[in-house]
Amino acid sequence: MSGFLAGLCVAILPLLAAGFWLGRRTARPQTLGGLGTPVEHATFETLHTASLAAPPLRAGLTEETARKSARRLRSLLGTDALCLTDQKQVLAWDGVGGHHRTEIMERLAGPLETGRGEAFPLTCAAPDCPVRWAVVAPLTVDDRVHGALVACAPRESAVLVRAAGEVARWVSVQLELADLDQSRTRLIEAEIKALRAQISPHFIFNSLAVIASFVRTDPERARELLLEFADFTRYSFRRHGDFTTLADELHAIDHYLALVRARFGDRLSVTLQIAPEVLPVALPFLCLQPLVENAIKHGLEGKAEKCHLQITAQDAGAEALVVIEDDGAGMDPVLLRRILAGEVSPSGGIGLSNVDDRLRQVYGDAYGLVIETAVGAGMRITARLPKYQPGVHSAGRLTDG
Repeated sequence: MSGFLAGLCVAILPLLAAGFWLGRRTARPQTLGGLGTPVEHATFETLHTASLAAPPLRAGLTEETARKSARRLRSLLGTDALCLTDQKQVLAWDGVGGHHRTEIMERLAGPLETGRGEAFPLTCAAPDCPVRWAVVAPLTVDDRVHGALVACAPRESAVLVRAAGEVARWVSVQLELADLDQSRTRLIEAEIKALRAQISPHFIFNSLAVIASFVRTDPERARELLLEFADFTRYSFRRHGDFTTLADELHAIDHYLALVRARFGDRLSVTLQIAPEVLPVALPFLCLQPLVENAIKHGLEGKAEKCHLQITAQDAGAEALVVIEDDGAGMDPVLLRRILAGEVSPSGGIGLSNVDDRLRQVYGDAYGLVIETAVGAGMRITARLPKYQPGVHSAGRLTDG
């Protein structure tokens, strides 16, 4: 889908450039700036203007995004006025003739219902009003009309009708990309909720059982563990942000391990080696804790003897390299592949496929989990986290209250 949309954008741009040049060639002197012919210069200006108009539209069609992009879109068409509407109202008007808003919305019923463009004369009692004609081009996403782009000019123009249609198609592509981004965000949020539901019953039951065991014999210890439990659950069920920092995720893991140590005692030993420079790195929320829980599950609950868990986070240039390793019971690699592929239920493999999927969605397929294991040989899980990725920003450290 994204390849098709990109191809459509490329196909539309030459038409936009031609329309831009035809609309602008008599408006002001050409300053080619060494770019060659007027068409080449217009193409450059079109690409530059389109690149400035695209980012707001990638957030969807709202009053704010319409306002930010309307001036750029009017520049693309070289018209006296341009407005963007949704199904009910004018979201933004750029240029002269703003008093035509009501008339235009009244005339949009047909195009918004049919999805077909239309051109019509404007009625105006002001003798000096420069806009006398409007061209309507619907904005559609998945065959559903979201609104319209309306270009206003002094007179009817076949070139403007064609150019407005092409600009509207380009805007529709941006809105479709925005819709895909929103779908991706909803998918990530759904996976986080699924992960919470997957972890919570197992974790809550065992933690409360451990706390209860200390209530009479060691009330102070029970109090400390209750605070650890509260801090961890508060982090796990927080509502803001799809991303967190490595420091916050490790802090939550520390609370989790305090409860696990209380349950298993000397059977668990933990070693942490964390490079301070990677602590601010942003990563998907609840990304590492499930890997630690998986290591505990297979390391301690899979055998009777002691288990050692090692967590390292190293600086690897443009990436942070996080390794979670245990010397527990391990897993059959064939079974692991089936779990990651979603072919079997991950009983005991808490969140592995969820974390792998989210890392690939956020960073690309090259950043999936690397898991080394065999029956009786423990498990080593490696996660590579880019220090910078567009759109990946922590919502900030969770505060009390």
